[in-house]
Amino acid sequence: MLIRIKPLYSLVQFIFLYLLAGTLSAAVDKDSAVIRSIYSEALTSRIAYHNLVLLCRKAPGRLSGSPQLNTAIQLTKQFLQEAGADTVYLQPVQIPNWKPGYTEAIVAAGNRKVHLHALPLGNSVPTPAEGITASVVEVHSFDELNALGREKVSGRIVFYNRPMDPTLINTFAAYGKAVDQRVAGASKAAALGAVAVLVRSLTLACDTFPHTGQLRYQEGITKIPALAIATCDADSLSLWMKQNTDLQAFIKTSCRPAGDTVGYNVIGEIRGKKPAEGIMVAGGHLDAWYNSPGAHDDGAGCIQAIEVIRLFHSLGIRPVHTIRAVLFMDEEITQTGGKKYAQVASAEKENHLIAIESDRGGLLPIGFTFDCNEKDLEILQKLKSYFEPYRTDLFIKGGSGTDVAPLRSSARILAGLLTDSQRYFDYHHSANDTPKHVNQRELQLGSAAIASLFYLMDRRF
Repeated sequence: MLIRIKPLYSLVQFIFLYLLAGTLSAAVDKDSAVIRSIYSEALTSRIAYHNLVLLCRKAPGRLSGSPQLNTAIQLTKQFLQEAGADTVYLQPVQIPNWKPGYTEAIVAAGNRKVHLHALPLGNSVPTPAEGITASVVEVHSFDELNALGREKVSGRIVFYNRPMDPTLINTFAAYGKAVDQRVAGASKAAALGAVAVLVRSLTLACDTFPHTGQLRYQEGITKIPALAIATCDADSLSLWMKQNTDLQAFIKTSCRPAGDTVGYNVIGEIRGKKPAEGIMVAGGHLDAWYNSPGAHDDGAGCIQAIEVIRLFHSLGIRPVHTIRAVLFMDEEITQTGGKKYAQVASAEKENHLIAIESDRGGLLPIGFTFDCNEKDLEILQKLKSYFEPYRTDLFIKGGSGTDVAPLRSSARILAGLLTDSQRYFDYHHSANDTPKHVNQRELQLGSAAIASLFYLMDRRF
């Protein structure tokens, strides 16, 4: 009798496994088909790129507190409504209001004078109305600065000329190794009596575009003016200083703080069938530096977040989780938009499954970074095969984005869209960051990647 039962059990088991395999195969095929439709819709639509061009044309230089940012808020609210969001609303945020004003920088030796391509760093204090004239001292590190000491620095303009390391394949790592001179250089120099600083722009390109960015003053140290100068000018200045011991620089800028004001995180969502299951956020920051159209940084990320809403709506995909696009305020200066969103989410006890940020440009997407526990990472790693046909299957543990980071204590998974960043710092924080340098296809491959990740997670978490 046992001899008869064993084959019968094996047969039943075989049939069960066969049917299960068929069911799983059908589910996989369905998911692959939906993802294919997401990519097809994204790659055949011009809406996202058209909106990016419109945003950069109507609201360039949309720094916190600027009229251009107010224009961008209203424009992207309209984009979200047109994308098919069930709800679109504005979340008030207290934001800084710093004005860049007028800037001039001239170096001179003997009878020769050269105007530098220069701009004030964000939060810089102004020069006196008559400007500052002083001799220049060049340094490449804080150690080199400190070795000079007060005797050789006091009363002078410090010129930080440490380039981004071109040998590093990861351009964000190269940026990270050079950015301290921009962020902290003014206070380091002021502590030794310097009257101002010039900082080499943080880009791997040799161009005449000054790349600005944020600086932070150290409490208790005199605040001195700080300007970014273009890389070609930095190279020329360094060479000229070797040939002229009497070189002088004149700088004048009227940049100034103008008191905090109110901005708005722009939020649109598609309500999930089971909202209690949680929220999936796609985000970018709406502000951009005063000198820049902000196409890659971060108009592209905002447009991709809006496009996720449009793709779900256009394809009739009704998610279980709520899909939310968040366009954050003030990432460039004090990051108040991301902090405010996290505070409200905590107060309202919102449950976030994932918050992903796109802030590495509208360049070719190559994968995602994930900040989560090992169990969730295992689930996510099983999704890689769906992205292999689209060459976006690099899944890396760790890292997300500045604006979603405040959700760390309440969101299950934080993430970032990875791009091929070799060209990103050619544009970053400069007037060169225009829509013509954004490839429509690469932009939309990123939109489709985020939407596909959300679709798969919606079915598996």
